[in-house]
This record gives sequence, structure tokens and C-alpha cells, in this order.
Amino acid sequence: MAAAPAVPEGMQCIWARPQSMHDRVFHFCPGCGHSLAHRLVCEVIDELGIEQTTIGAGPVGCAWNPFHYINVDFGYCLHGRAPAVGTGMKRAHPDKVVFTYQGDGDLASIGMAEIVHAAARSEKISTVFVNNAVFGMTGAQMAPTSLIGQVTSTSPLGRDSNVTGFPIRVAEFLAQLDGVCYAERCALDSPANIRRAKAAIKKVFQNQLDGYGFSIVELLSPCPEGWHMPPEEARVWLGEHMARQYPLGKIKDVTGGGK
Repeated sequence: MAAAPAVPEGMQCIWARPQSMHDRVFHFCPGCGHSLAHRLVCEVIDELGIEQTTIGAGPVGCAWNPFHYINVDFGYCLHGRAPAVGTGMKRAHPDKVVFTYQGDGDLASIGMAEIVHAAARSEKISTVFVNNAVFGMTGAQMAPTSLIGQVTSTSPLGRDSNVTGFPIRVAEFLAQLDGVCYAERCALDSPANIRRAKAAIKKVFQNQLDGYGFSIVELLSPCPEGWHMPPEEARVWLGEHMARQYPLGKIKDVTGGGK
């Protein structure tokens, strides 16, 4: 475990890098929500004291290298296959805490079958799902979660439901499965919502520690670069547009506990 930062005599440390987070600069674009999500995951790992027993299954996409920032063991997965890899990890090491960290392109497109069947089997893993409504890494193409009318590099006139269908509400979709124990959607656009997001992340990890099955937290994330707007404008757009399509809040909880 990393050493706690030294605090000069007479001063109090009120904010510091989580001990389970590597000391390095994020590669994410300015205003991207992945950096916030990474930090929240690390804060939760620290608070639960599970740094030495946690294993992550990493994605393909903007967050392809979480092991560069989150100081736990990781498996690097093929595109969309993190739930399958996480299933193998947990079944081989049932005493470990296993989580997948995935974007909407990774989870809701090529990996949709993987997440559906892991959820249906109620695998005892936790999923942190970051939804920024585009394929951010490869050029901001339209994703399964892109909004109707949203302009992307592959929908320059806006997404048309007559051609490409409707955006998928992943958390609600998975919540219909009997194997899902917990599903919640949060946003990374304001201090209050970020605090709620941390509580939800902690809940999905705690559910696994308590022996429950599949849990997921969906995090709506700004993508200023992919949306072609400044970071502050992207946060406003998220609240005014994405949160209408993807309402925030707890969708399912059969664990019988609060956060």
C-alpha cells in the first residue's frame, strides 16, 4: 500500500490522493468523467480496506488502462469481454472482490451479450459502467446510448430513430433480470451528484462483500472532446439532456440495505 503523504507540522491534510491510486497524470481529455470515476473507485477501495483483495477487469475504449491509475491487480480484456473475464476471476477466486470497469461502447455495443448473461447468472461481481453517449476513443461515433438528435461523427444530422433505433437505458434493461441485485444511475456533473456516485460505487462493492449477486452502477459522464464543447458546457448539457433520457436514481435494490 502506498505511503500516506507527509503533512507539514501545524497543517491539517483535508484532501489527498487515495492510497490505492498511482501517482501519475491522467491521460484523459480535460473535463472527462473517467478521471473522476477512477478516483471514486479508489476512494471506495481505500475506505473498504480491500486494496489487497480486489481484482479489476479492464475495458477497451477511453479507459483501456485503468491499471495505470488504480493500484490493484487487473486483467486486460478483449473488447466487451470484461464481464466474462470477471466471471472467471470471481469463480476462480471467490474470496476476491472483482469488478469490471466499462464504457458504453464496450458494454452496451460489442459487449452487450456478455453483460446480459453475467447479470442473468447473478455473477457475484460489481460493474462500474461509464456512459458518455459516444464512442469517445475512436472519434466520437454514435453509440447505443447516443440520444435522439445527437450529432456525432457518424450521425452528422443527428441520430434518427427511424434509421438507428433508440438509445438503450442499460441500467433499466438489466434491472429486469432476476439475477440483478442492484442497479443505480448517477452523474458526474456536479459536486452533489459526484457524492451520490461515490455512495453508489461503494454500495456495489459492499454488495459483493456481503455475498450478493450482480450489481451495477451507471455513471453519466461528460465527454467535452467528443461532444465538441468546453468542459463547463458539457456538464450543463449532461444535466439538461442526458439526465432526461437517463433519469438518475436507484432503479433496483433487493439487498435490503441502504448506501
